[in-house]
Formats: sequence, structure tokens, C-alpha cells
Amino acid sequence: MATMSTSAADWRIGVLFSRSGATGVTESEHFFGTALAIEEINAMGGVLDRKLAPVVYDPKGDSAEYRRLATRLLIDDEVNVIFGCSRSSSRKAVLPVVERNNGLLWYCSFYEGFEYSPNVIYTGACLNQNAMQLAAYLLRNKGSRFFLVGADYIYPRESNRVMRDMVEQHGGEILDEVYLPVEAGEAQLEEVIRDIVLLQPSVVFSTLVGESARQFYRLYRKHGLDPKRIPIASLSMAEEEIRLIGADLCEGHITSATYFNSLDNESNERFVSLWHARFGDRPTSTWSEMAYSQVHLFARALQRTGSLDTARLVQSAHAVTFDSPEGLLSIDADNNHCALTPRIGVCRSDGQFDIVWEGKEPIKADPYLSTLGFSEFWLD
Repeated sequence: MATMSTSAADWRIGVLFSRSGATGVTESEHFFGTALAIEEINAMGGVLDRKLAPVVYDPKGDSAEYRRLATRLLIDDEVNVIFGCSRSSSRKAVLPVVERNNGLLWYCSFYEGFEYSPNVIYTGACLNQNAMQLAAYLLRNKGSRFFLVGADYIYPRESNRVMRDMVEQHGGEILDEVYLPVEAGEAQLEEVIRDIVLLQPSVVFSTLVGESARQFYRLYRKHGLDPKRIPIASLSMAEEEIRLIGADLCEGHITSATYFNSLDNESNERFVSLWHARFGDRPTSTWSEMAYSQVHLFARALQRTGSLDTARLVQSAHAVTFDSPEGLLSIDADNNHCALTPRIGVCRSDGQFDIVWEGKEPIKADPYLSTLGFSEFWLD
């Protein structure tokens, strides 16, 4: 999807995902999901008979570039609504610009929480919608000795802090907690894997990202570590990256997410069909699905307001729902976050996931972990 030629009658929106850089693969999935939804909505006549007209930039994974391009969208391009950012570092970079210009950022990545802005709709999972369930599942089914490894920025550090607290409060042990550069090299990854071989944990919780995460999974088997005995557990390793790693190398590893390609429902069947017709044999994933779904939530809010005014759009967003590929989505008026259904999947040899547990219903986001205790997510 290139930037479209626009007319005064179009709804101009910004799209700000990196197609290159450390997280270029997963942010490209965000981009493709966004593009698919825009094309689908426009093919049905747009919103109130006006097309969605995206203005698209590639920040190339650089936080300063995110900030510069967000400013360009909001001031020079006179765009008020932005779909974009993937890592917390990029979201934090653009947030002051968005707030200062009273824009609206739709943020579809799962993240560490501990944030609220009236200028952001947070559609991705926060830690009480994925990490808590994962910790409970691992303690019950895999053992109590955890090894934590992550990239050195805010999301991995906060995710690991919460994971450490949950594990230690429930009788588990953190054997080590290691941080590597976002673009860590093979030698750095192999040093961590040698420590894992030496310590023999029950499970490795990884918050590595990008090519470093994919290389970590490849090297894991190379060094004789068996995922069925010592799995890597993640909140991010999904179907497209598994395809790039090699599904045979990922069998037995565990991911906690609100969406998997293998979900069996009519909305997901339709989404997967549209996706394959547009993008070929690459799989859908949690990265592409929520990017797709949040554009549909936005379109429903815009249908109600007939205006791109931030306050009116946010108010309308609280009143709409979308029967998404992962289930019915709604946005909480208290915190601008989505209620989501947590799920845990174990990777198969074909790159798909067997869903071994899922919540009975969507869980309200608690980004500050203020009221929802770990015990409420202890798995039956």
C-alpha cells in the first residue's frame, strides 16, 4: 500500500510502522494488517462514502525518526490520526508530539503497561492479559526454575520485572536475568545459551526481539537444548517469525498471545482468507491481526462521529465493538485499553500453534496492575 493520491473528501490517516531495522519483520506485519483493513473498508465504500487515505512513512526502527515523522504527519500533512509504533521506545518517542498536537495514536502492540494517555488507544495486550497467564501455566506445567533473557529497553525490563515478581511470589526461582543489545550478535547470544546449558532451568522466558530473537531460537537447538524439555516461552514469537526461523526448530516452544492463526471461528477464517488472497502464503499472526482489527474499530468510531476530532473519536471508540478474528473487541472508557482474551499456544512442527489454554472471556486491561492479582489467573 503506497501513499494514495487524496481528495478533500477523503479521510486522511497516518501510518507509521518500520519496514526495516531491528523489528522490520514484525512491524511489516503491523503494516500489512493495517493495509488490508484499509483496502477492505475502502472496497466497501469507505466510511460515510469517503475513502480512508493513508499517508505512509517508514521510520526504519529509529526513535528519533518516529518523532520527526509523527511531527510531519500532524503538522505538515495535517493528519490527526496515526496508526503506528511497535516498540515502547518508539511509542514513548512520539507520545509528547501526539499529545502536544492533540492527535490520536492507535497502538496495536502488546506492551508493559504503566501508561495512560487520552491521546492513545491501546489495542494490544498488557501484562495482565498475557504474562500472568504464562507465568501460571509455566509454573504448573514446566517447573519453577526460570532463566530470563531480554533486549535492553523498557518493555523487556518491565516484563521481566513483573515475571520475576510473579514467579518468586509463587515459589519459583529466577536463576539469572540477562539483557542484550536490541541487535545482539551471535557471540553474545551463544554466551547466554552456554549459561542456560550450565544452569539447566525449567524454562527460558525470552523478551528478545527482531533478528536477535530469531537467531536465539536457531542457536538453541544447535547447542543441544530440547524445547520439549526446556522450552523458550515468549509473549512475541509468532507464526511469521517461526516461518523465518524454521518451524522444525521451534516445535515445543511456547507463546502467550491473544491471537493465533489456528483459531477456529468464522471471523478468523474470513481474515485468513483475505490475508492469503492479498499476501500469499505468509501466515497471519498476533502482529498483523490486531493491526487489522484496530482499523476496523476506528472505522466504526468514525462512522458514529463523522469527524476526526480526537475527543469525539475517543468517546465513540468507547461505544463500539468489532467481531475480530480473536473475538469480540471493546475499548474500556476508564483507560483506553482493549478487553482481550488471553491464550497460550505450543508451537507445532508445521509452524502453527496448538492452543493449550485460553481464557473463558475477555479480560479487562489493568495496565497498572492495580487490582488484579496473580491468583485470579491461576489456571484450572
